[in-house]
Amino acid sequence: MIIEDKNIAISSADEVQLEEGFSILKLQNEESTDQHMIREIDCSFIQFHFCLRGSSRFNFNGGRYHLQVEEEQSLLLYNPQRDLPIDLEMTPKAQLISLLISIKKFHSLFSHEADYIHFLSEDNRDKKYYNNAEISPAMMVVLNQMIHYNLHDSVKRLYLKGKAYELMSLYFNKPEDADIEQCPFLVDEENVARIRRAKDIIIANMAEPPGLESLANEVGLNLKKLKTGFKQIYGDSVYSFLFDYKMEYARKMLEGGAHNVNEVGFKIGYSTASHFIAAFKKKYGTTPKKYLMSLNG
Repeated sequence: MIIEDKNIAISSADEVQLEEGFSILKLQNEESTDQHMIREIDCSFIQFHFCLRGSSRFNFNGGRYHLQVEEEQSLLLYNPQRDLPIDLEMTPKAQLISLLISIKKFHSLFSHEADYIHFLSEDNRDKKYYNNAEISPAMMVVLNQMIHYNLHDSVKRLYLKGKAYELMSLYFNKPEDADIEQCPFLVDEENVARIRRAKDIIIANMAEPPGLESLANEVGLNLKKLKTGFKQIYGDSVYSFLFDYKMEYARKMLEGGAHNVNEVGFKIGYSTASHFIAAFKKKYGTTPKKYLMSLNG
């Protein structure tokens, strides 16, 4: 259970239990100030934290020690000797996905790989361990799919469970085993950085996004590489990704209650309410008004 600090609330906190001893925690700070949250976790769990946006600071021992996790970085925490509660400070607009898996469950998945995953070996299984690492482009695709999806509630848990296992498989994949021929674009980190820059540009200008040619020129890629690379990293075309992002942004604005339908539509780039309503219905299967009525009902 999420415990919100006194007078300080995380903007969005969603926890989904996938099965016994395995859950996903999705955290998002939509505020303009740092936000703080605490969740108790006992020593029987391994923690995987993935920072998609912004940065997050994990505090330990009452704040006397901390680990910083920057955008597109991950943190693995494991200490079988003592509880490691999540004591987390998130910067504005930060977004984090955490996998919490019991040691018992984890061993059942990787028992035959103890020599490869060295903190599982007989010599290390009772020792604390942490690891800070970059999030690979393939992992970034899965993480974004765990944030942006349009599925019925009845299959949500099944979908997230599959994505969580996929994410862990990618996390522990041996680099030398990766099939880089299948996706040679991702080997070029300079191009990956340009694609991520393109993503940031369209989000920052979502009401009036640049055309694809202009965007490609701005980040220093040809059009084909922009389109191919964006699809490989984020799992969708540039404008399909932006559409999903805008709809999610609009949904949260509507839930906040500070803006009416016309204002929300205009803020994300729709000149008329009817166009925004049609787009919202395409994404969520209902109109903004009916969606708000369902929340209040």
